[in-house]
Amino acid sequence: MTPSTTNRNIPASALAGALGGLAASFVMNQFQALLAKAETRPPQPQAAGDDATVKTAQAVAKYTLGRQLGPAEKKWAGPAVHYSFGALLGAAYGVLAATVPKVRAGTGTAYGSAVWLAVDEIFVPAFGLSGSPLNSPVSSHVKALASHLVYGVTTDLTRKAILKVAANS
Repeated sequence: MTPSTTNRNIPASALAGALGGLAASFVMNQFQALLAKAETRPPQPQAAGDDATVKTAQAVAKYTLGRQLGPAEKKWAGPAVHYSFGALLGAAYGVLAATVPKVRAGTGTAYGSAVWLAVDEIFVPAFGLSGSPLNSPVSSHVKALASHLVYGVTTDLTRKAILKVAANS
């Protein structure tokens, strides 16, 4: 691909990546639900408080609306943050995949690993959206990494499929 061809494909790859990230967020949720079902030990009690997506939605609501979200709003706001962030990261993957081919290594697994490390292990705790990763059992880190590998692969495969369909249209 020549540089001018690559540049023309950036918007299409970004859109395909965003759609891939959206799909991948759904698949990642389903994968996490399967992991939870397959758990052989009794489920651990949930830590009190909201998860990182709801805390993010709360911060956005406080900044934009000047108020906290109610319980009913939290039920849709947390998933909205999760899917929006997944689509945004998917769009970033689409741009990077079109411009830096090494990003596509491992059919998206390298990207999924990087997202896990940057977001789950560094940024979410640093912004106070979760506890310290040092206080979590290794198994929770492994499950989170596996979920993000699923995210990366799904984003990559969906992006490729969308671009292939668009090229054949």
